[in-house]
Amino acid sequence: MKVAVLVSGGVDSSVALNLLKEEGHDLTAFYLKIWLEDEMSYMGQCPWKEDLAYVRLICQKLGLPLEVIDMQKEYWDNVVSYTISEAKAGRTPNPDIFCNQQIKFGHFYDKIDDSFEKVATGHYAQICEERTPKNEEQNFLLMRAPDPIKDQTYFLAHLDQKQLSRAMFPIGKYTKKEVRQLAEKFDLPNKNRKDSQGICFLGKIPFRDFIKHHLDKKPGDFINSETGEKIGEHDGYWFYTIGQRQGLGLSGGPWFVTSKDIEKNIIYLSQGYEPEEVYRDNFEVTNLHWISKNFKEVDFNATVKIRHGANINTCSVKFMNKKVIQVKLDEKVHGIAPGQYAVFYDGDVCLGCGMITL
Repeated sequence: MKVAVLVSGGVDSSVALNLLKEEGHDLTAFYLKIWLEDEMSYMGQCPWKEDLAYVRLICQKLGLPLEVIDMQKEYWDNVVSYTISEAKAGRTPNPDIFCNQQIKFGHFYDKIDDSFEKVATGHYAQICEERTPKNEEQNFLLMRAPDPIKDQTYFLAHLDQKQLSRAMFPIGKYTKKEVRQLAEKFDLPNKNRKDSQGICFLGKIPFRDFIKHHLDKKPGDFINSETGEKIGEHDGYWFYTIGQRQGLGLSGGPWFVTSKDIEKNIIYLSQGYEPEEVYRDNFEVTNLHWISKNFKEVDFNATVKIRHGANINTCSVKFMNKKVIQVKLDEKVHGIAPGQYAVFYDGDVCLGCGMITL
């Protein structure tokens, strides 16, 4: 097949590129430049030039063409502006979900022509194609990867059928350890490079610094949720999320964020290790997105992730209407915050997602 391969300079996408090369596909590598150079140069350097240097070395080694696509405007309009507005609204944004939906499997599709049958990335996920008995209609399922820690279906849960029909995840059946072994086998220039951490468009810039630049400070009070006593001051509710412990700057802790009053700019805290107030076993979800064509909007039992990672919880889901569901967890979970995304599973099949509103 003719395949467009999104490469980042990291080990995962580089191994994906090599695997596809071994399979004999007609490949073109693409590097998406999303770093907002003018916007964020004051904060420090993003490693995009180093990333691109690695990409060039790997493409030269494989004899593959490389194109650099500037998507700064699209990224600002669809991901960065969303992140700022969600923080200002007092919610916890999840920009990685929208990077995949809007950019890598969205606007990038518009940047290439239809001759590219597939768009491949280095995500840890799998796609299963179902067909009706008469082969009349395709239905694409998003499936978890075998590595529970690296599985990235959480970040891909907002993709639709059209996007999944063109997506390809060459390393989805491997664990991270196996991918590292493949990098050694292929003798990649970046085989020993560490995985990137944090939000992609920020590089090494702290999220707090980014928010401070756009929203500035808004001094308010820290209040003890048990006593109602003022115990300190903070720089603005948008710097904090439910369940947060680090970065509060208070003595006598540990302290945890239990709730936020957006109108009054108050952060409520509870003292102690893992206080009961930061745990919940129920919440509401809106902005619903279901992946399979066969999904039926009826109450169901499932498992759910409220953040990326290996932790997954059993739950029951009740439809309040077509736009809102009520989720009841079998066990209480730490740090559920408005704005986070809940992603639902039936076994290894990712059913879809929605935004937590509490």
